[in-house]
Amino acid sequence: MSKSVSFTEMKHGTREDYELLETFEAKYQAGTADRILDELRRQGEASIEGYKITRLEHGLQSATRAEADGVDIDWIVGALLHDIGDGLAPQNHDRFSAEVIRPFVRWEVAWVVEHHGIFQMIYYAHHYGWDENARDRFKDHPCFDACAAFCERWDQASFDPDYETKPLAYFEPMVREVFARKAYAAEVMQEGVVTGVPGAG
Repeated sequence: MSKSVSFTEMKHGTREDYELLETFEAKYQAGTADRILDELRRQGEASIEGYKITRLEHGLQSATRAEADGVDIDWIVGALLHDIGDGLAPQNHDRFSAEVIRPFVRWEVAWVVEHHGIFQMIYYAHHYGWDENARDRFKDHPCFDACAAFCERWDQASFDPDYETKPLAYFEPMVREVFARKAYAAEVMQEGVVTGVPGAG
């Protein structure tokens, strides 16, 4: 089997070329969890300055709090990875993070991660002269209460260096389980289903 395609422009590719690429892409996609875990580890080494803990520790603490609230694996992994986009997309990390998890988690979890940035503004926006109630534009959305609770219970509270936080090794099997799912499977995404966060509403 050829190790590379025959074309230099995609429009000239053959069926054999694209079958070859499909094989390599399947192998690459199978390594997604490894790359996610590597990015989390990087967040423990290079992080936004000024906080008492690293971004990795913040994600671990958020996930630890989520698990303590008795939620399912989608919420736990969503809490762990909600800021995974900070490294490459600090200006829209919430949407970046949501796109990383969207193919593999329930619809509501991806929605909450996508919007947590604007919901978090209620805690600090007034210090910059911004609208702390910007999240109110989503007040009629079915995931509003879940996102508000996500931020209150797991995100904004998870900057405590003294909180007993579980290590990345504890959450690694959960990350691998979620990213081993078939992408965009209807039974996983559950479009329109809202289970909510404990304490929401």
